[in-house]
Amino acid sequence: MKVLVIWRLLTVGGVNAGWRNRSNYFKKHGIDTEFLYTTDHGGLHIMEDVAPVYLTKDEQEIIKIIKNNSYDAIIVVDTGAAFKWLKKANYRGPVLVEARTPELIKLRPHLKSFRGIEPEAIIVPSHYQKRLVSILTDEIPIHVIYNGIDTSFYRALTCKEINFDSDPILPNSKKIIGWIGRLDKRKNWQMLLEVAKLMKNQRDDIEFWVIGGAQSVQREEFAAKWQEEQLTDIVKWFPVIPYQQMPHVYAKIRQSGGCTLATTKTESFGNTFIESMVCGVPVVASNMMPVTELVLHGEHGLLFRGQNVEDTVNQLSVILDDPSLHEQMSKAAIERVHEKFAIEVVAEQYVHLLKKIGRIDSDEVNGE
Repeated sequence: MKVLVIWRLLTVGGVNAGWRNRSNYFKKHGIDTEFLYTTDHGGLHIMEDVAPVYLTKDEQEIIKIIKNNSYDAIIVVDTGAAFKWLKKANYRGPVLVEARTPELIKLRPHLKSFRGIEPEAIIVPSHYQKRLVSILTDEIPIHVIYNGIDTSFYRALTCKEINFDSDPILPNSKKIIGWIGRLDKRKNWQMLLEVAKLMKNQRDDIEFWVIGGAQSVQREEFAAKWQEEQLTDIVKWFPVIPYQQMPHVYAKIRQSGGCTLATTKTESFGNTFIESMVCGVPVVASNMMPVTELVLHGEHGLLFRGQNVEDTVNQLSVILDDPSLHEQMSKAAIERVHEKFAIEVVAEQYVHLLKKIGRIDSDEVNGE
């Protein structure tokens, strides 16, 4: 079975990290995955070693790709224009739609018109996202399939396994607070700097690591504010960390007795949450859906009220100042990811759906 995934944005983020894990798992079940993107935002290194990647904005080339490759199913991720391409390519196979954008106003155009294409189902990564999508459509079945993570790659590394010589370098006697993601309005880096500013006045035993943002739309704005607020001593920025190095980054944070912080205003899932948790790093984030589907307050991390900076600092301090609680949360977080978000648990649901909509015999999909 051969599947094409179409998405506009080749980013370093949760959608592509999730699809990297899925495509690797699909191979074990006789499903080959290919990817079609129109714009590269620095994510090619995540995908190109696991599956064929097409990167083009040329409509005629896109139509040719769809026509010539005899796909058994096509999955469209937040790309309304894809239905026009499918129509022009005269594609008659089954289509799934993935609704990933967590903002209703941005999601609406991608679910507004299917141009005569009738999707078999809409896939969402959380129950929160299902509620959001159900506002826009009630005619197409909506399936919740969580993002999965490769627990053989993302795991709690032993001290001997950690590459301490690679960036970021772990400082002596500092507890690390990791902030991972794009530098944009939704990820709310402004709140991160407010938290850092307050904590700088309270203690001298912490360091923030900002991971990512090399091609983010607000990277220059972030850099200017970071320097203006005189936070370069406590906030270290690493715009590019290779995907393959991320388990080592999380391992260093755990080794320091630190945690990860998410200041995001809204998410449809949150891959960095489960990455952090499976590596044994507690999470501090806002008490909102779908974060509450991933992180249970007091068990795998701590959740703060809304976008309250003082409460965020208090929750961070609770974890940083209690090594026994940190160890307890670390173990519980690893167990939770293995139980609910391991790729072999969640991707099996996707395999079952593809078998169903592709009308492919089970033995064929399983490679028998």
